[in-house]
Amino acid sequence: MRWNTWIRQMHRWLSLAFTLAVIANIAAMSLQAPAVWIGLLALVPLIPLLITGIYLFAQPYLARRRAVEG
Repeated sequence: MRWNTWIRQMHRWLSLAFTLAVIANIAAMSLQAPAVWIGLLALVPLIPLLITGIYLFAQPYLARRRAVEG
């Protein structure tokens, strides 16, 4: 598997994990005393999701730049 394909697949799975963490956060907020760690749970997949998203966003621009230079 190529590097770019691996990053895309990881980004998809991270987005699924982030969605589930947000749903868990919303469900926990309906409780009388929500746990703080559930609120922070969404940050775990969000940070690598941000990194892979920036990488995927920059790919077309970097490829275009390499084509012009090379």
